[in-house]
Parts: sequence; structure tokens; C-alpha cells
Amino acid sequence: MANNFQHIKFRIDDRVARITFARPPLNIFNIAMMREINEALNQCGHERELAAIVFDAAADCNAFSAGVAVEEHVEETIFQMLDSFHGIFRNLEQIARPTLAVVDGAALGGGCELVAGCDIVIASERSRFGQPEIKLGVFPPVAAVLLPRIIGDKRARELILTGELIEAPEAARLGLVNYLLPTSELEQKTSELLSRFRNLSTAALAFTKEAIDLGRGRSLDLELKRVEDLYLNELMKTHDAPEGIKAFTEKRKPEWRHR
Repeated sequence: MANNFQHIKFRIDDRVARITFARPPLNIFNIAMMREINEALNQCGHERELAAIVFDAAADCNAFSAGVAVEEHVEETIFQMLDSFHGIFRNLEQIARPTLAVVDGAALGGGCELVAGCDIVIASERSRFGQPEIKLGVFPPVAAVLLPRIIGDKRARELILTGELIEAPEAARLGLVNYLLPTSELEQKTSELLSRFRNLSTAALAFTKEAIDLGRGRSLDLELKRVEDLYLNELMKTHDAPEGIKAFTEKRKPEWRHR
């Protein structure tokens, strides 16, 4: 399947879709890249026999993803940025197929949120995870919804409120990572899991994913709408949130007014 994407590589092979982040060196998610990811997912949605979706990074990248582009976190583009990023999770919920994240390097900010949104995470021993958004005066909306369910409320609060980064063994201990392996073994484990999904009914997989999502209560789409409203209409109207973003882009210490 040929595509003219600039920031990702996308293919569907033997009923498995693979979305490879290819924006070196750190795979920063800008709006253009996130729109490409959503376009790839839209194509996945038309594949009735699709067994799984894999997210990984190209070999010339130093990170799975270091997060969302801070320079687009301004008033003129903040809505498009959130809409593009959250669209990925809404698409995944609608497609309802097993998702795998293969992480070899840093998964920070939006990268860590995407990891949290995947069903199975296979990570190398050198990987790191974290939500440093609080240091910029903002918070990670998807992580606020998903992370407490995955690693427990108290630890999720600590990571989100402090911006602490954790190493791969701690991420595995907390349940954010399913498999912790040497880099050389990541693809072998991925292939092993994909072979299992290929042997299952895609209809059964889809309904099972839907049942799991129903079991957690409100849909991710509904929860994100409430969090997005808080983010866009309250947080971004404070002094400190825009100041934190501006200070980061200007490479200086933010001057908080605590309001």
C-alpha cells in the first residue's frame, strides 16, 4: 500500500497495520504528523480483517516520541493540536483492534500518552517514560484519564503532578510496560504477539475491545471532551500556562504568577 506521508511510514501487511514514526531525531508530534497518523488510522478503519495495529519508530530516530510540538501549543493552534492528537485515541477506540507500542528510547509527553493508550507495550531496557507537561504549566489530558487506570491512582498522580521520568524497569513494575527486553529482541516478541492475533477472529477481537472499554465506564471520547473543556477554556486562559510554553520556547525559566 503506497502512501505519500512525510512524517510517518505506513503499511498494512498480512492483516497488520504498522505506523512507524519517522520524524528524526525525536519524533516530535506536530500537527502535520498527527494528521498523517490519523489518515493512516482512517485507512485502517476500512480494513475489516485487520488483526492489529503496531506503533514504532524508525531506525534513525532516537526516541519513540518525545511528545507534542511545544511551539504549536499557542492560542492560534492549540485547538488544532489537541484535536489532532486526541483524534488518534478516538480513532483507536472506534477501530477496536489490538494495539501494540514498540518502544526503544524515550516516550515522553504525548509519546507516553500513546503508550498508555495501547493494549500491549513492548519496550527495550533503555526506554524512559514520563509526563513532564506540568513543568510547562500545563497537564497531559489523555494521561489524566488513562494513567490512573493503568498504574494506579496514587502513582499516576505523582508522575503527572511532578513530571518525574521513570526508567523502563519501573514502568514494567507499574504495569505501563508488558514486556521488557533487549533492543535486539523487540521485533521477535512483536512478531510472536502478532501471530497470535492473526490466528483470532477480528470480529471477536473488536467486540472484546469494546467490552473492555465498556467495563471501564464512560467512553474515552466523553471523558476527553470534559478534560478538553477544562484545558482549553480554563487552563489556557490563566497567565501561567501560556507563560510556561513561552518560557520553554525562549529557553528561560518561567515567571509564574500562580494564577
